[in-house]
Amino acid sequence: MPADPLHRAGTSQRSATSQPPSGSGASAIEVRRSARRRRTVSAYREGDRTVVLIPARMSKAEEQRWVSVMLDKLAAQESRRALGGDTELAQRAERLSAQYFDGRARPASVRWVTNQNTRWGSCTPSDGTIRLSHRLQGMPEYVVDYVLLHELAHLLVPGHGPRFWRLLEAYPRTERARGYLEGVAAAERASGRGG
Repeated sequence: MPADPLHRAGTSQRSATSQPPSGSGASAIEVRRSARRRRTVSAYREGDRTVVLIPARMSKAEEQRWVSVMLDKLAAQESRRALGGDTELAQRAERLSAQYFDGRARPASVRWVTNQNTRWGSCTPSDGTIRLSHRLQGMPEYVVDYVLLHELAHLLVPGHGPRFWRLLEAYPRTERARGYLEGVAAAERASGRGG
């Protein structure tokens, strides 16, 4: 079978630049296909553009899936740099409470902890304390915001009944964040790391 000129060693092919999903942190995405690249996918920011490098043989569906994965990974790396310590986390909780709960959720303390390996966050309504697992520090900011809002909502409604979920409907990325966390948990279970 004759070799495809686009898939000869040393050649690469660029796909059209497209607009990323909202909140990805970049204004455009450029996918570069390479015949030399066999399995690995990588991505980096180049000015206001995100460049995703993929093997030339990938289907369009695989390309779309990997672009989404790599955007989340880049967002997670950027989130790690932006999240800061407990003081920043408390300030973030205050901003989220003001934005989504009219400032009604007022925690006494909000902090990162390293002893929560089976839960993303926890809240003790009786003393107003919120704890977020350090494992969230490598995740996109919208995921951290969701977990923080989830715990803030427990200061207003202790259980997980309909009233609780109605509160969280105010956050537009609730379903996406829950899906992300479910995917991480499933991957950890599959690799034997999860609890």
